[in-house]
Amino acid sequence: MGRNSSLAIVVATVLLMSMVGSAYSGNFFNEFDLTWGDHRGKIFNGGSMLSLSLDRVSGSGFKSKKEYLFGRIDMQLKLVAGNSAGTVTAYYLSSQGETHDEIDFEFLGNETGKPYVLHTNVFAQGKGNREQQFYLWFDPTKNFHTYSIVWRPQHIIFLVDNLPIRVFNNAEKLGVPFPKSQPMRIYSSLWNADDWATRGGLVKTDWSKAPFTAYYRGFNAAACTVSSGCDPKFKSSFGDGKLQIASELNAYGRRRLRWVQKYFMIYNYCSDLKRFPRGFPPECKRSRV
Repeated sequence: MGRNSSLAIVVATVLLMSMVGSAYSGNFFNEFDLTWGDHRGKIFNGGSMLSLSLDRVSGSGFKSKKEYLFGRIDMQLKLVAGNSAGTVTAYYLSSQGETHDEIDFEFLGNETGKPYVLHTNVFAQGKGNREQQFYLWFDPTKNFHTYSIVWRPQHIIFLVDNLPIRVFNNAEKLGVPFPKSQPMRIYSSLWNADDWATRGGLVKTDWSKAPFTAYYRGFNAAACTVSSGCDPKFKSSFGDGKLQIASELNAYGRRRLRWVQKYFMIYNYCSDLKRFPRGFPPECKRSRV
């Protein structure tokens, strides 16, 4: 069996697994505030659904009522369909201030029929520039898919439909700051970034296709919050490195991580010789799983 055939089988298997949904109980009325965009952000279906829209006048956004310090955050998104070039749907954790911490998913829109770019980044003490970018192995506009952040003292894991796509390890021993002391809220926004988002800004937003809309459901947080402490589902493994690695980065998870990074990663700052001609950042030396 050729390499392309093997890849097709793996993709089909992963897509089938992603269709098996999980039961979530997070209610958007209880968990989030619509923060900007006037009527362009909406919570509906009794709090089980949320949408953000972008038009020529404004985008929109929301943030969590709670602040989190470590945990697992899951959200199901269905991205802007059709010609989404120039648009960015951002979903991230962040604290505030010049020395803020941040963990980013950003979905960079594209012309009809061309793939979204999934952009990830990690900020610690105000410093980011730790980008990895991916294509997805499915159309993220056709169905809802789950995007997760696992944030623990020893690592951050980015997951798509429960498959790890990126691991950012704590490398404080090498002098690299790591987000571990600043509580963060969940934020999401849909906005116009046609000066850079699609092909470096060469493709502009087609406002004749507005409004652009992204949909959210299935929020779940198994996490520690400033207001109410740690969720038992997360606390049971908190601080136990062996147990935590077994959950998301067991043998199967590591194989899937390598598969995603081999076939779908399109940019890795740890491989950018032009950007780092004098040597890669120290955390790059221990970025492999």
